[in-house]
Amino acid sequence: MSVALADRLAEPPAPPVARDGSRWASATARRGAGCRDDDPPSVLIVEDDDATRRHLVEAVRGTGLFRVLTPCATLRDARAALADAAPRLLLADLGLPDGSGLELIRDAARSSTEIDALVITVFGDERHVLDAVEAGATGYLLKDGDAKAVGEALTDVLDGGSPISPSIARHLLRRFRQLPTPDAAPAPAPAQPCAGSGAGLTPREVQVLRLIAKGLSYTEIALALEMSAHTVTSHIKHIYRKLAVRSRGEAVFEAAQLGLVQFERVA
Repeated sequence: MSVALADRLAEPPAPPVARDGSRWASATARRGAGCRDDDPPSVLIVEDDDATRRHLVEAVRGTGLFRVLTPCATLRDARAALADAAPRLLLADLGLPDGSGLELIRDAARSSTEIDALVITVFGDERHVLDAVEAGATGYLLKDGDAKAVGEALTDVLDGGSPISPSIARHLLRRFRQLPTPDAAPAPAPAQPCAGSGAGLTPREVQVLRLIAKGLSYTEIALALEMSAHTVTSHIKHIYRKLAVRSRGEAVFEAAQLGLVQFERVA
């Protein structure tokens, strides 16, 4: 684990928010300290999938606390918007059609104005998380979160926090606790599990899981594997139970840790 991530995990939590104001009121108070009431913090959303981009825009606008700038679908457009508009918050996907969202996060980190960058992605493996944190990301979210989770994450950032999806946080905290002390002997590298052996998944369940990791819908999985949608749903229920997860993002994350799926490195 990188020093940067270890330092961030070791940071004390943000002070609690007053009960009568809630987290939303806390963000409003912070905003009022440096901005006019009619000038809320601006958010630049960068996402290439049309439906997901619309969902994120609606989620952020729905809080009533932020001003959403014109969203972008490519790295090129996002870089131009970042330079021209200087948003207070950046909500960016990692896999863009013309490059990596990490490049945009690095641009934000080098900006002369204060820009906090949050990742929102399907990539839940440790490598992508570490790369994003080292690039300068303040938070890391999986796309399976609901609209409320997105709004709360942005509010957390303005309150001085570093929001991260629960499934990723649990894994990173386990790794952080397992870091060797200076005097400790290095632990042997864990053996790589064979496909399907990590949680007792059947070969067919591994096939379904790998298609989930590629972002296919249940209908698309059914067509690809020549099975009914009902059978796909049954396989997915078994996968969730065996991996002890409750969402697509968590399933993909756990599968990556077991070596059942691999991702291309986002440079």
